[in-house]
Amino acid sequence: MDLITGSITGLFSTSGFATMDWRQLVMIIISCVLLYLGIVKKFEPLLLVGIAFGMLLTNLPGSAVFHPEFWGTDINYGTVLHDGGLLDLLYIGVKTGLYPSLIFMGVGAMTDFSPLIARPSSLFMGAAAQGGIFVALLMATFMGFAPNVAASIAIIGGADGPTAIWLTKILAPEYLGPIAIAAYSYMALIPLIQPPIMKLLTSEKERKIKMDTLRPVSKTEKIIFPIMVTIVTCLVLPTVAPLLGCLMLGNLFKECGVTERLSDTVQNALMNIVTIFLGISVGATAVYDRFLSLDTIKIIVLGLIAFCFATACGVLFGKLMCVLSGGKINPLIGSAGVSAVPMAARVSQVVGQKYNPANFLLMHAMGPNVAGVIGSAVAAGCLLKFFG
Repeated sequence: MDLITGSITGLFSTSGFATMDWRQLVMIIISCVLLYLGIVKKFEPLLLVGIAFGMLLTNLPGSAVFHPEFWGTDINYGTVLHDGGLLDLLYIGVKTGLYPSLIFMGVGAMTDFSPLIARPSSLFMGAAAQGGIFVALLMATFMGFAPNVAASIAIIGGADGPTAIWLTKILAPEYLGPIAIAAYSYMALIPLIQPPIMKLLTSEKERKIKMDTLRPVSKTEKIIFPIMVTIVTCLVLPTVAPLLGCLMLGNLFKECGVTERLSDTVQNALMNIVTIFLGISVGATAVYDRFLSLDTIKIIVLGLIAFCFATACGVLFGKLMCVLSGGKINPLIGSAGVSAVPMAARVSQVVGQKYNPANFLLMHAMGPNVAGVIGSAVAAGCLLKFFG
């Protein structure tokens, strides 16, 4: 009996139960809530499920799958490879910027740039929607965050998860967990956040505007566009080359007509693999002693403010374009200037069709939506240049 009792006692003393901090228990509960939102409510499930499970693993006492102390200012990759856990090894892809860039390649391969090419003025709506980033930057600075951290928080307003991860892993890696979770959560909540703002800032008459069919875009234009955007943008802002270059390469695979196999691989197999690695390794950074803080609450609030301002800026610029076009542009498509492709464009379609069943805004909204992807990457490049 003493032997059995001693064995049970020894087993318990070496288990995670004996060393669990109450904060770890809180993080496990938060992880389960996020898993519920991803699986049951379908909030960005492809990434949220991985992020939540990574968060769960890293907060289990004694799991040793991730060591935040390895990822300070001076990173010794030899130590990471020799002594690191599973998620330390996967996190190398985040820290080097590999995963966000490959995700952008997949996005490019799955996105049709024709609406933006057909109506280049959509680029201005996408640029206007980045206003939420700079509003959040000012607010975060005012609330006492260091400039580099404020810049990382502000990029949530771009509604672009990979861009937020790419910028944060350079400027403020210690905040990667809460910023990534906030960015993807608000992207998933687009159908709830955007419509009230869109209705508040537009009249019923504006919401009913029916837009003309876009002009056909030639194959030559589709091929030239990603090449020229890469050359011009990366010459002006070289820091954005990893993200924007991969975005345009993915689109070129799709449009050039001679790389169907590569386009299929990027859209499916590669995208799925990288999504798994990205989600679980980003979730690993949400370690209890860093995540459970007042700063996390501030980040979540600032992220929501940034997102709301981004939507408002896009709609208001859409109203301006409506006036300048003589009432030919429905300002609802301006809300799609946030980067979330194609969810934001679908919201523009749903709201517009509610007031005019004959209205089909999806393809028109894809112009600002694609412009928002480019705009958020450019904004991240600017923030990196000034605060990196």
